[in-house]
Amino acid sequence: MNIAIDAMGGDYAPQEIVLGAARAVAHFSDIRVTLIGDEAKIRPHLPSEERISIIHADEVIEAADEPVRAVRRKKNSSMVRMAEEVKEGRADACISAGNTGALMAAGLFVVGRAAGIDRPALAPTLPTVDGKGFVFLDVGANVDARPEHLQQYALMGHVYAKKVRGIANPRIGLLNVGTEDQKGNETMKRAFALLKETNLHFIGNVEARDLLQGVADVVVADGFSGNVALKTIEGTAMALFSLLKQTLTSSVAAKLAAAALKPKLSGLKKMMDYSEYGGAALFGLNAPVIKAHGSSDANAIFHAVRQAREMVANDVIGMIKAELERTS
Repeated sequence: MNIAIDAMGGDYAPQEIVLGAARAVAHFSDIRVTLIGDEAKIRPHLPSEERISIIHADEVIEAADEPVRAVRRKKNSSMVRMAEEVKEGRADACISAGNTGALMAAGLFVVGRAAGIDRPALAPTLPTVDGKGFVFLDVGANVDARPEHLQQYALMGHVYAKKVRGIANPRIGLLNVGTEDQKGNETMKRAFALLKETNLHFIGNVEARDLLQGVADVVVADGFSGNVALKTIEGTAMALFSLLKQTLTSSVAAKLAAAALKPKLSGLKKMMDYSEYGGAALFGLNAPVIKAHGSSDANAIFHAVRQAREMVANDVIGMIKAELERTS
């Protein structure tokens, strides 16, 4: 299979993007990678060209660009050219750590929305204290959602958790302001009723405070609530690690204790590292589109490639379409 990667997207492009792609090709013998971007900037970081090709693109969609306008005007940008590789069938999936809104626009306008899907959903896999993680969607592809959209999110998350994450019967939770059945606004009450009618393993409403405890394998939310919860989790984690670092470097005794605890702390950091799970998949399109974090390093890109490879190998897109046809 071939995976197209926007080599110019992200805070550390193109070096970390290229190194992550090269590591993935070295690790997985069944993939090829096409890097799209400024060839003169890409090539110096490329340790080997085995199963790696470059498509030169002289434009870049910047973080400050208006997403839809940028996709329409910057036809020779690395992100748009990447999406076109998928559309034309030369690549099976694509990955970018660039402008999130622009990637969603490129996914919709170039890759195309899958038949039967009303709205795509952005779905990262987040860590939990038990190390298993959970799929969270939508975290910002659409600010608003109707009850039937949330039902579709649950179905897509179910397929991904089952086929890629290997969970036989994924527990589906609906993010709400309380766990009682009648909690929430009218949209959430109706979504609850719709999810109850499905054959999914719907466990009911879940609260944001329980997400990292592994309360569900898939958590469904509208894009506004999902994005607020995601950013709160990220900000809290950053603040806690910052406070921990300050505490463990505050005195000689603290530094000695930190040295003794270093292996355990490294293990904890790895367990709670989002990059170990790959990027955020944009579900509901005609092919796998992965949004890697803007600050992705080579390790994060490696795992995003692994994630894209698993989605293609397990035909997640085809399975979602089949489930929609079966339930419609």
